[in-house]
Amino acid sequence: MGQEYFINSQELQDKVAELLPSQGGAGSGVDLSASTQIIPIIDLTESAQGSNLRQDLQSSFSHGTITPFDVNNTTTTVINNTGYWKIMCGVTLLTGSGGSQRVNFILNDGATDKIVHAISTNGSTQKAITSNIVEFMVFLDAGDTFKILTTSDVVARGSVRQIADIFGNLRNP
Repeated sequence: MGQEYFINSQELQDKVAELLPSQGGAGSGVDLSASTQIIPIIDLTESAQGSNLRQDLQSSFSHGTITPFDVNNTTTTVINNTGYWKIMCGVTLLTGSGGSQRVNFILNDGATDKIVHAISTNGSTQKAITSNIVEFMVFLDAGDTFKILTTSDVVARGSVRQIADIFGNLRNP
């Protein structure tokens, strides 16, 4: 059997009163106590939320949940639905035409573009190919879009997948 100790800390009591009003927040004067007895705590949060998958597995791509894209020498709206989205793509940039090449990954709120990530080359006349893998996640609120802009010698090809809806409810693959 464990021993019990009383904790006389006004700071801790105030915090408990703030976070747990039913546990003494109404000024009932209940003292905090601690025990040397070990009580196991089991976290059932994932099961209670309806997901038993690990986070890394939950964000997997599957045939039925991806939307592929292929952007070259244009600006394309890739996502225009709300929620949390995972983007993964390969980017290939060809230099040698003398002009700089670039790809911009853009969030737009209906009025203003903000670049999330960008890759560019200088204006070299020497022929070269650069390849990159890009992977990140974005959140789109109502009215937001995710766009990709590429110049003439750049290809961005990949897929997007919704990880969760706007309220954070996970979507399994």
